[in-house]
Amino acid sequence: MIRNAEVEDLESILKIYEYARDFMKSTGNTKQWGDHFPSKELLEKDIMKRQLYVYEEEGIHAVFALIIGDDPTYQVIEDGEWISDETYGTIHRVASDGMVKGVLSKVVDFCLKKIPHLRIDTHFDNKIMQHLIEKNGFQRCGIIYVADGSPRIAYERK
Repeated sequence: MIRNAEVEDLESILKIYEYARDFMKSTGNTKQWGDHFPSKELLEKDIMKRQLYVYEEEGIHAVFALIIGDDPTYQVIEDGEWISDETYGTIHRVASDGMVKGVLSKVVDFCLKKIPHLRIDTHFDNKIMQHLIEKNGFQRCGIIYVADGSPRIAYERK
């Protein structure tokens, strides 16, 4: 089951992100989230805005944000172009505790029910996520830059 995250879920959510950061580092993706991303403050803001979700199955096993509307980091795309300029939802900060398989598929299915036009991005070193994104029907569209100026591979599904 996927539901909105609540403040009471923060301890579990923070543990999932810690596990995900360690997993990314162990698979060669050392730069995407570093040691502290996402911050507790960012997660609290996402919870207040009702855009942070958890996947729950006898406990919380995954977390992600779905933000509907323009994403400032997606305004400029290089080395390609977006499929559509229609209103979209952006999937951000997908993480799991590794206990449940197919998390991204569950997340994408949930998000498509909310809005049929999705975007997502990931770091060049995150080969596992690149594979999963493409496996879930997203098309690679180009390169975007996140707030700190680092590049990401941008994908879209319509």
